Amino acid sequence: MNEFLLNTLDATLRYSTPLIFASMAGLFSERSGVVDIGLEGKMLIAAFISAAAASVFGSPWIGLGAAIIASCIFAMVHGFATITHKGNQIVSGVAINIMASGLTMVLGLAWFKQGGQTPALANDERFLSITLPGVDIIDYIPILGDIYRELISGHNILVYVSLLIVPLVWWVVYRTRFGLRLRAVGENPKAVDTAGLSVDRLRYKALLIGGILCGIGGAYIATAHNAQFTKEMTAGAGFIALAALIFGKWRPYTVLSACFLFSFLKALEDRLQSVVIPGIGEVPVQFIEATPYLLTVILLAGFIGRSEERRVGKGCRSGWWRDL
Repeated sequence: MNEFLLNTLDATLRYSTPLIFASMAGLFSERSGVVDIGLEGKMLIAAFISAAAASVFGSPWIGLGAAIIASCIFAMVHGFATITHKGNQIVSGVAINIMASGLTMVLGLAWFKQGGQTPALANDERFLSITLPGVDIIDYIPILGDIYRELISGHNILVYVSLLIVPLVWWVVYRTRFGLRLRAVGENPKAVDTAGLSVDRLRYKALLIGGILCGIGGAYIATAHNAQFTKEMTAGAGFIALAALIFGKWRPYTVLSACFLFSFLKALEDRLQSVVIPGIGEVPVQFIEATPYLLTVILLAGFIGRSEERRVGKGCRSGWWRDL
C-alpha cells in the first residue's frame, strides 16, 4: 500500500488522540450548560505535571494520575467561578488558560531549572508503542498486512483508549439516566430543578469528567507523543478540539470525525513541506502550515453556518422529565 498514505493516516491517529480527549471533555461540560474554553489550559497543566511526576517517580502511570488530579483541580476552579458564583464562563476559561501557561513556566523554572522544560523521559518513564498480536502472521497478506502493521498496531495504549472512549461517551450521554439528566440540565435547568435535582451538582460532575479526560489528553502529549514537557506544547489543541466540538454539533461520533479531519490536515501539513508538485513547484511552507486553520474557518463558517441552540421539547416525547 502507498507508504505516503499509510504514514499520513498513522500520524492522523496520533495527532487526533489529544483532540478526542479534549473534545469529549468539552462535550460533557457544554451538554451541562457550561462553556469551557479552558480545555487548552487544563491539558497544558496536565502535560507539565505528568512529565514532571513521571520524571521524578520514574513511572508514566504516576504521571498520568498526577495529570488527572491537576486537570480536575483546574476544572473545579472553573466550576467554582462559573457555577457557584455565576461568573462569566468565557472570562473564567481565559483565566484558566493564562494561569496554566504562566504556572507551567514558573514551576518548570523553579523545579528543574531547564528554561521551563522538564527533563527528557527515559523509555520506562513514558508510554511506549504496543505491538498487537498477529502482526507477523497478517504481515504476509497484501494490503491488509500493511494496514494492520502500520496503522492499527504500533500505537501506545492511550491512542487505543481515546478510540474506545467515544462509544463510551455516546452510551453515557444517550443511554443512561445520568446522560438524560446531563442533557436536561443543559437544555432547561429550571425543569431539572423543579424535578428536585441539583443543577449545580450535575454541572460539577460534568466538569469533573471533563477534567479527567483533559488530564489524560495532556498526559498523552507529554509522556506518549513526546518525551518531555516544553513551553506551550499543547499548541492550541484545546481550541482545535472546541472547533471540532462545534463542527460535530456536540454529538460524539460526528465530533470524532471532525477530530480525524483536523488531525489529517495536520499530518498532511507535516508531509507536504518541501514537496515538489508537478506543474506548481515547491509549495510554500507558510501555505502548508496555514491550510488546517484556513479549512477550519471555511468549514465552520461556510458549511456549518450558525449552530442553533438545542431547545427542550424539540424531538423529545411528552413527559420526558419523569425519567429524571
